[in-house]
Amino acid sequence: MIDPRTSVISTRLARIKRIIAVSSGKGGVGKSMIATALALSLTKENSRVGLFDVDFTGPSTHIILGVPQSVQPTEDKGIVPATVEGFKFMSLVYFAGDKATPLRGADVSNALIELLSVTQWGELDFLIIDMPPGIGDAVLDLVRLVKRIEFLIVTTPSLLAFEVVKKQVQLLCELNMPVVGVIENMKRDSSDAIEHETAKLGLKYLGSVAYDPQVEAAIGNPDCLLNTEIGKALEQIKKAAKGNRK
Repeated sequence: MIDPRTSVISTRLARIKRIIAVSSGKGGVGKSMIATALALSLTKENSRVGLFDVDFTGPSTHIILGVPQSVQPTEDKGIVPATVEGFKFMSLVYFAGDKATPLRGADVSNALIELLSVTQWGELDFLIIDMPPGIGDAVLDLVRLVKRIEFLIVTTPSLLAFEVVKKQVQLLCELNMPVVGVIENMKRDSSDAIEHETAKLGLKYLGSVAYDPQVEAAIGNPDCLLNTEIGKALEQIKKAAKGNRK
């Protein structure tokens, strides 16, 4: 039986020019920081932006942004995202609170379909989706439900982490999903190993983000986040991403 909510999703997303899923095969690579900083940076250049946190393993973008509890989405023929730092913001935390969301299989699919079908994003230049790590049900469902989704892959300099990324990329390629490119986060040296490995996969290397201990101190302060190495590197990464769709 076809879920009638799925037919609504395309309508909800119809006025969004680009949908970019910030993703990684492995957790702990700074994916949520990159997604949040990207949304902030695009907003500051007057793009109309939405940030959607669907990390079922633990939504954290609201913490990175320092969103007050009083800032909540509203209801008007669906759910209207909250406005945070000039962009539209929606997160699983609004539905699960600070509790764990141990969903599996059909429950994950149901939650995603519900969120996608009721959220009214309106007209946007970019919708940035903070994905859960790995290649589980949530990733596969988003590929199925969001027809124009593109993937921005985040890794660390660790070749072990990149081995997991390779598996994710292989899956995305098998599904004919466009990959914008790869960002190397928390880089501590001048090694070009990840850049070479990315080229072997036939993907665009979008640049590196130097390890910066100030990133942790910037949690809850969006302006400070854009002044860290993440914010500085994103200027070049945005230019590359905008001109390179694969």
